[in-house]
Amino acid sequence: MPAQYRLPPGLNRKVGRAMHDYRMFADGDRVLIAVSGGVDSLVLAALLVLWQKKAPIRFTLVARHIDHGFWPGQQVPPQESIGNQLRPFALPLEIVAEWSLGDKRRDCFQCARNRRSQLFALAKLTGCNKIAFGHHKDDLIETFLLNAVYSGTIATMVPRQDIFAGDLAIVRPLAYLSKVEVRQIADNWGLVAVDNLCPLVSTSRRETIRKLLDRLYAEEPAARDSLFAALGNVRPEYLPDRSRL
Repeated sequence: MPAQYRLPPGLNRKVGRAMHDYRMFADGDRVLIAVSGGVDSLVLAALLVLWQKKAPIRFTLVARHIDHGFWPGQQVPPQESIGNQLRPFALPLEIVAEWSLGDKRRDCFQCARNRRSQLFALAKLTGCNKIAFGHHKDDLIETFLLNAVYSGTIATMVPRQDIFAGDLAIVRPLAYLSKVEVRQIADNWGLVAVDNLCPLVSTSRRETIRKLLDRLYAEEPAARDSLFAALGNVRPEYLPDRSRL
């Protein structure tokens, strides 16, 4: 593989630390990579191929893209727009049609839930015990605020989550990287995001939170790292909890 496909040392350490801190991979793992076509998932897929070559353990990678069907007449099919970008990394991509939502109204929550259920089924079908997502540090912070603002709960995505009694684990190897760092990798490797053609993309609650955070970071650049650190520095004794009274 060409030398251009290498991680800068600082970013390589962050990825390695996230994998080590949360014991993301073990010898013999079979990992389903959820490739949406966004720049984060493209970077994740390419990065895991590189990591696979140098890791002291053996694990298998399976890349899948769930096709929502928005592209006809607007852009080239996913096999070309996404699959061709992964070809230099010798990672075959299989396109899977999205499960029908039936008569249910399509919204962000229902769509995400449907996609997640389908990925769980694909993992079982392909014999995978891990699913890798391209969520990064900013995604975790945004999810925390989404839950706090719209659901009244303190929760976020975690770098590793074991589900189904430990039969399956969700891992997020990019959890310690900011979105700027992920895009730096993408630029270095020539990976380009495929346009998200969902008609709701610009009106989602996540987009609202993202804009709020962008304004905060413009005034307080250190806020990103502080918010991320706060996710792992919870002091329950200073949170309202009537059950302790």
